[in-house]
Amino acid sequence: MTNQLRAEYPRPQHVRQNWLNLNGEWEFEYDDENAGQGLKWNLGQSSFSKKIQVPFAFQSKLSGIGDPDFHDTVWYRKAVSIPDSFKGKRVILHFGAVDYEASVWVNGEKVAYHEGGHTPFFADITDALADEDNVIVVKAVDYSKDVTLPRGKQYWLQDSASIFYTRTTGIWQTVWIEAVDNIHLEKVKFTPHLDTNEIEVDAYFKGVASNAKISLKVDIVFEGQPVTSDIYSISSNQSKRTIGLQDFNDHGLGRWWSPEKPSLYDIQFTVLEDGAVVDEVSSYFGMRKISIEAGKLSLNNRPYQMKLVLDQGYFPDGNLTPPSDDAIRRDVELTKEMGFNGARKHQKIEDPRYLYWCDKLGLLVWGEAANAYQYSNDYVRKFTKEWQEAIERDYNHPSIVVWVPLNESWGVPNILIDKQQQQHALSMYYLTKSLDPTRPVISNDGWEMVETDLYNIHDYEWREDVLTQRYGSVAAAIAARPANRELSVGGFEYSGQPILVTEFGGIAYKKSEWEGWGYSGADNDEDYAAKLEAVIKPIRVSSVVQGYCYTQLTDVEQEINGLLTYDRKPKIPLEIIRAINEGI
Repeated sequence: MTNQLRAEYPRPQHVRQNWLNLNGEWEFEYDDENAGQGLKWNLGQSSFSKKIQVPFAFQSKLSGIGDPDFHDTVWYRKAVSIPDSFKGKRVILHFGAVDYEASVWVNGEKVAYHEGGHTPFFADITDALADEDNVIVVKAVDYSKDVTLPRGKQYWLQDSASIFYTRTTGIWQTVWIEAVDNIHLEKVKFTPHLDTNEIEVDAYFKGVASNAKISLKVDIVFEGQPVTSDIYSISSNQSKRTIGLQDFNDHGLGRWWSPEKPSLYDIQFTVLEDGAVVDEVSSYFGMRKISIEAGKLSLNNRPYQMKLVLDQGYFPDGNLTPPSDDAIRRDVELTKEMGFNGARKHQKIEDPRYLYWCDKLGLLVWGEAANAYQYSNDYVRKFTKEWQEAIERDYNHPSIVVWVPLNESWGVPNILIDKQQQQHALSMYYLTKSLDPTRPVISNDGWEMVETDLYNIHDYEWREDVLTQRYGSVAAAIAARPANRELSVGGFEYSGQPILVTEFGGIAYKKSEWEGWGYSGADNDEDYAAKLEAVIKPIRVSSVVQGYCYTQLTDVEQEINGLLTYDRKPKIPLEIIRAINEGI
């Protein structure tokens, strides 16, 4: 295993050329007694007894360790040579994700602490660097048995079971360093305004003094052809600009983004100080609008039926970490080949490289938080912090069209009767809307909803006649109680929102090495295809249901209800599944 795996640039919407990937072999140690800091491992002078392949967690085979046991405190150590091209620059150390708490030292000096297992963080390590022989040490602390921790599908018991899977502890996304000037572009926020054909560019800088002569040059290109170029002065660390694109977009002739035509604009930022270039960043954006028009869920102002598949984002050898960029791309391609136009990333804040391929190839994504299982005040603090970081990280992706902070009352198990938990769900809805007013938000996907933009139902009924009757009218749909759950709680009622069935199916077929299960079963290929059609058709043709999400894309460990096996082999020909989705 070498750096050739996961060697691509990890932050595809803010790309610099002067960077170094730190994936690959690191020294590694368990610290079950939590003695490492007392032994001064953080100083970087002690070698560790194991080797691990970053960015794979020790529980995964691709880490080179493959130990599924509980080890909640682990340490990493790596000697790093700083490239000559970094000399005279600020050096920024980035972590894509470390589960759950991370403390970072460089040459014995603490440079970062981060809490939250699914979101990125970075540190300016310039002042901690030596001329030679730099050592990075990371201490990661997980709380594997704490059911109030935002965890997604990571199980708190020893062995995977039911709908819960192998845990992830420590580094599980790319680690890298990059070089920047004192004055540089820290982040950019893109907001497309489809109706006026403008892109709003909110740029955030580092190091801009009030008396500095700083300017920002912005070049926008579409398919190699210049669209617009602008240069303007920067007097503070934040600047907002709205740029007209002047493009004819209707009748399919223009440049709007959709799954059928994933048009992307390339944008280049050049920061200048006294006319000299001090920073260059490449990015992209898509002109896309998701809205509810006259009760219809609409993409680019037109009603649009979302045909999603539930995607857990697990891999046989990497667990939460995809083995390669090709594997990420292939998941997107397989989803589209089966006739789906989107994916609900379930209980996982997905790797930005996945979102990049969805942007590029054209796949809608519902961004969903990794939930806790039980409620507490400390859970609220941790969960709210991580969700805000996730929205900030992923705001620019045109593929993301819906936010899902809570699923099936996870983290709020008593929401039916508990006013505090109802208020938490309501606060997550409004918090999300306050951070991003451009996308629909679901307060609690599946059931027991408070205020919500979409009225989403989870229903694993397998009989076609029952589904046909249940979704034959709005009254029947909102009166249903799948899983014996109320659809609305806290005094809220259905108020005309688009109705979607966002979990259904779950048909188990073809056991793997795992002892498998599903929500219903099939005996052979013909039976499986027939049962797929029996659950998809009544949802697809319903005049009430505006979209659906089939469970699920792949088998995951003991769950064998995927359309593909865990190693991504189709259970029946992809064209059969596509025909069912398209009603052919």
